[in-house]
Amino acid sequence: MPAEWEPHAATWIAWPHHEPDWPGKLDAVRWDYAEIVRALHRYEMVEILCQDEDVRESALDHLHAHHVDADRYRLHIVPTDRVWLRDSAPTAVQRGDGSFEWINWRFNAWAKYPNYSHDARVGETIAHLTNIPHTVAARPDGEGPLVLEGGGIETDGAGTLLVTEEWLLTDVQVRNPGLSREDYERAFTEYLGATRTIWLGEGAVGDDTHGHIDDIARFGPGDTVLLAFEEDPTDENHRRCADNLERLELAARDKPLNIVRLPFPRPVMMRGERLPASYANFYVCNGAVLVPTFNDPADGEALRVIAEAFPGRAVVGMHAVNLVWGLGALHCLTQQQPAAV
Repeated sequence: MPAEWEPHAATWIAWPHHEPDWPGKLDAVRWDYAEIVRALHRYEMVEILCQDEDVRESALDHLHAHHVDADRYRLHIVPTDRVWLRDSAPTAVQRGDGSFEWINWRFNAWAKYPNYSHDARVGETIAHLTNIPHTVAARPDGEGPLVLEGGGIETDGAGTLLVTEEWLLTDVQVRNPGLSREDYERAFTEYLGATRTIWLGEGAVGDDTHGHIDDIARFGPGDTVLLAFEEDPTDENHRRCADNLERLELAARDKPLNIVRLPFPRPVMMRGERLPASYANFYVCNGAVLVPTFNDPADGEALRVIAEAFPGRAVVGMHAVNLVWGLGALHCLTQQQPAAV
């Protein structure tokens, strides 16, 4: 599995249409998406799934209003239940000859929502649209397809993965009952070419996905790990971050890691619910890093830390207070299509 900062052929997103994901904010989120495409299209092609013809027209109107070059994006009418393509779309892996294929995981809507029949077919659909081979990942015990999501996997592109125990090894297994740590590591080796898996503990407070890695720890070039770290000891995230830091420091004894702390914003609340606001949910595209921001004093420090981790790339802050009401941000809504080499 290539690192996210390696060259892309395109970024895949899906245009927002499911109002319950952003109660009362769907109209604002559409404008946020148009701004995301405006930022992305300067660096690579943007492939956009649209629920139906009406959603397609909505996308066209918003993108035209933002002066997005029509030659730098394509619209595809493909039904989805939700638009978090990091999780419902396939994961790309590179072959020895430089080409790549898609790995299709089984998607079960994080074992939280009953309506995911459209999302479960997104992987196969993207494989068809790109005319690129795909492989359906199977459980190591042969008991059917493997349930995973891309937001739970982070790689340095050199065989090391970051995942969390909360995501895959909690007492109540909601994805692949019966699979062990060793089973998952065998699957990561088979499908992603992993030679080393670093298991962190828990994800961020407010995360709807049972502990996805992309809200707490991300790789950067040069063996860098950007770890979201809450300094306030009264915040529940502090305990989780301290445990994850200890695990990374232990892993660094075997192979050096440049562990860099990334701040958290102040808690972002909506109607009494804490949202998973994290600067770690950034997305690396060709030539730039898109970083969620939250109208917070820590925004500037987060942008600085990420800029230092990705020298030579533009660092673009993207307002994400509306987005995170849907329990996700920039990394959650994007999926990269690597360029063949």
